[in-house]
Amino acid sequence: MGFRTVVIKSRVKLEHRLNYLVIRGEAEKKIAISEINTLILQSTAIALTASLLNELIENNVKVIFCDKKCNPSCELLPYYGSYNVSGKIKEQIGWTEYTKKQVWREIIVRKIKEQAAHLSDLGYETESSMLCDYASEVTDGDMTNREGHAAKVYFNRLFGDDGSRRKDTFANICLNYGYAVILSAVNREIAACGYLTQLGIWHRNEYNNFNLGCDFMEPLRVLADRKMLTLNETTSDYKREMIELLNMPILSDGKNTTLDVAIRTYVRSLFSKLNGKSDGIIFPQISYGYES
Repeated sequence: MGFRTVVIKSRVKLEHRLNYLVIRGEAEKKIAISEINTLILQSTAIALTASLLNELIENNVKVIFCDKKCNPSCELLPYYGSYNVSGKIKEQIGWTEYTKKQVWREIIVRKIKEQAAHLSDLGYETESSMLCDYASEVTDGDMTNREGHAAKVYFNRLFGDDGSRRKDTFANICLNYGYAVILSAVNREIAACGYLTQLGIWHRNEYNNFNLGCDFMEPLRVLADRKMLTLNETTSDYKREMIELLNMPILSDGKNTTLDVAIRTYVRSLFSKLNGKSDGIIFPQISYGYES
């Protein structure tokens, strides 16, 4: 698995040559495909070959395509991410409602606790305490929608009572981009493990190809929220800043690593839990003071 996130913004041609990604523009550059983790194509003027796409898929490189506004619009996923895909899909279909509701409860509890910690770091202790209470009240499947109540308090505190996640503000643009980057990384790991991104444990929209990814990414959204608050409209390249989320310092199972690596461990622990092979989920934790 590679470690580089490569962003292409200009009119170039991308080719595969001798295990390298070759970038042909005003000058020619080469990057070893084995070093690439994620390739983000931010320009619609980029041309690339089928041979390159096939090689990227075989090396489990996540490819994200952006629209005319440079926002992520789609991604490349392999049909066969694992040698025993059919067995993994049978496992996925066999997950019981009881197990899925238990896992969803753990995911939501973690998400709300991360939101509470963020508010506490910002000095909003009253709202943070309120979210901690919501986290303690989450039931299997979150039947009382503690997630929704927590989100209202959380985003009202971040954006103010007049703020909305639906408005086309700089903050929301940053968040949408950051969420898309995290979702893509989660989808990559789901596919690499041989499971279907379409079949979620809570998200079940028939028009959403990434229901399971949307489920798994919920506790990670706060990382994009934290990053967004460090940026403003004068930030020259906020998209690159949000992409750098994948390289942020993270604790995973007590070890210092990056978010991108921690997501692999996290997703695999979720599958172990859903398949009844383990009792715990290894959630990524912010690693303060760790130099990556």
